[in-house]
Amino acid sequence: MTTETKTFEAPLYSAQGKQGGTRQLPEGTFDGIVNVPVMHQAVKAFLANRRQGTAKTKTRGEVTGGNQKPWKQKGTGRARQGSTRAPNWPGGGTVFGPQPRSYTQIVPKQVRVLARKSALNARARENAVVVVEALNFSAPKTQAMTDLLTKLGVAGKKVLVLTDGVKPNVYLSARNLGQAHVMPYSDANTYHILWSDVVVIESSALTQTQAEG
Repeated sequence: MTTETKTFEAPLYSAQGKQGGTRQLPEGTFDGIVNVPVMHQAVKAFLANRRQGTAKTKTRGEVTGGNQKPWKQKGTGRARQGSTRAPNWPGGGTVFGPQPRSYTQIVPKQVRVLARKSALNARARENAVVVVEALNFSAPKTQAMTDLLTKLGVAGKKVLVLTDGVKPNVYLSARNLGQAHVMPYSDANTYHILWSDVVVIESSALTQTQAEG
């Protein structure tokens, strides 16, 4: 775990992709502390909670048929058998097969918050945080998002764009890009942040976070 505290600055770009200096990241969130075990716990729980847990095999009591004894108990020279649906028969039931279950893992809110904060600090330590001014797309257009990412110098990387609230046009503009993902800043969790190579944050989202903190 990295416990050294420090302040960070990120390059600031306009909505058109023109660089205009730097922006100091709020110290309430970006303090430089990275807690790896907590991030691991949060990511493990997130992936586990996505599992449906619907895998199911039939036991010998659930397989259709097999009610009649295949042959008499004695006198045939063969091993005694009571049902053709026993596990040792083709088409028989399965022993110790998967059954429907829940993979849910509950992580306390304070742990989730700490893990998300650690993930943001991890990206900040790698100089992988970029701040942009308000993103207001008049209509969904993939080319507009592609041009913006190119001007930001993050084309070809896995990019997580965090907006200030829900912005459908921005989201739809990146939906067809396999390496880019858009979501509100408040919805991003540890997994999303660690998935990305670069985190692009809308400037007003940082202001709101700093005011709340």
